[in-house]
Amino acid sequence: MTFQVLGMTDESERVYTALVRNPHCSSAQLAAVCDLPTAAVGRMLAKLVGDGLAARSTGRPPRFTAAAPDTAVTHLISERERELGEARALVHRLAEMHREATRINDPAIAVELLSNRDDVSAAARRLSSIAQHQVRAFDRPPYVDRPGSNFGGQMQRQKEGVAHRVIYDRTAVAWPGRLQDDIIPSMRAGEQSRVHPELPLKIVIADDRTAIIPFSLAPGGQTAAYLIHQSPLLVALESLFETYWKDATPIPEIDGPQAPDAAQPTADQPDEATRTLLALLAAGLTDAAIARAQGWSERTTQRRVQQLMSRLGAVTRFQASLVAVKRGWL
Repeated sequence: MTFQVLGMTDESERVYTALVRNPHCSSAQLAAVCDLPTAAVGRMLAKLVGDGLAARSTGRPPRFTAAAPDTAVTHLISERERELGEARALVHRLAEMHREATRINDPAIAVELLSNRDDVSAAARRLSSIAQHQVRAFDRPPYVDRPGSNFGGQMQRQKEGVAHRVIYDRTAVAWPGRLQDDIIPSMRAGEQSRVHPELPLKIVIADDRTAIIPFSLAPGGQTAAYLIHQSPLLVALESLFETYWKDATPIPEIDGPQAPDAAQPTADQPDEATRTLLALLAAGLTDAAIARAQGWSERTTQRRVQQLMSRLGAVTRFQASLVAVKRGWL
């Protein structure tokens, strides 16, 4: 029966369901309907009244009426969810105490080697699911899983209040379709996204408790990884992330695909497509990489870049970035 998760027995659910169909019943009448002993039904009714699922009228014999299920049962569900949340929080605290006690007795456990591709993939997803406050990541090819494959899980965690801060390597932004199909939708759901010309490695950090980095930077090295728990090494990785975060360029959100030759607005402010182009230029992407990221031809990209530099009065891409920052466009 479905209400067992709320602490109700099969018989109690049967009595409550019968009471919903037959309001103002005495315990004897309800016992006849449910084919149960009157004394047992009386005890169940008293429990239902105590839980707010039924009301008892005065008079002899007392009669019972079911509380509105959409209110009473939903309240019970909310209470159970709260209790489960407290239990989950306690489990996290105890697990952390266990890990810390184990590491003190065996410092080598601060770093675990994952030598199986499936284990690496599962660990990266687990880090996202166990984070309570924030997930920080360096995103760059090559990938163990298809980019964006955990999009649904990330959306759910962001709805639950877990912040996601991601720095994308320029090669990740240039990955065909990645910007429009994954990065921009993630930003719309609350992800804070920045781009950097070159990231040293891939990292995923869950809160300040656990991180995962590839075993090697050589081709194929991402199929094995180090799982790093609380330790000076984890603190170093957190500092590395924050340093790169300060230097990385925010990726401006755009409303959707725009025509590459759309006219510039008359006001001295760029449209969102121009802001995105500026961010990609500031990140050091080549014309070919920008073309792949935006779905343009390389010739169209070169024309857009030249138009933008002319508008800013810049003769180099670096100067264009500086002028854009000074104008507040980046």
